[in-house]
Amino acid sequence: MTDQNETSPRILILDDEEMVLTSLSSFLELETDYDVITFTEGTNALAYIKENLVNLVISDYLMPDMDGITFLGKVKKIDPHITRIILTGYADKENAIKAINDVGLFQYIEKPWDNDDLQIVIRNGLEKQQLMRELDKKVSEIQKAYGDLQGLHKEILKAFA
Repeated sequence: MTDQNETSPRILILDDEEMVLTSLSSFLELETDYDVITFTEGTNALAYIKENLVNLVISDYLMPDMDGITFLGKVKKIDPHITRIILTGYADKENAIKAINDVGLFQYIEKPWDNDDLQIVIRNGLEKQQLMRELDKKVSEIQKAYGDLQGLHKEILKAFA
């Protein structure tokens, strides 16, 4: 996986409508320091995610090659810490609940979105993602320390047995 500058979170946006991609990426590039990558096809976006560090994904719900829930489920399998947001023009609460349960969706946003609200959701999603990565790192450190202590305990028992 390619590393990235930690001061600039990378956001991937997937939508089959160029106008939506242009609108979102232009807004984010003007208002934030985020590195914004856009795709119109889920398979290309997944290939990118496999090779690059991505912090947050915004996906349209209805697309021709792959629906947003399927896409975000595949994103979760690649990296469960990537914050996943779905964007939809359809106020379908049943699919929202399914997405939240199936793919660990962080947020469900309806089109047309409010830029200020979207910016807050993204900021919160990035903060959640960072905290989850830090938690995993601490858990790994604790597990390693515990393993080291168990090894030391066995050596002491051998020495005195």
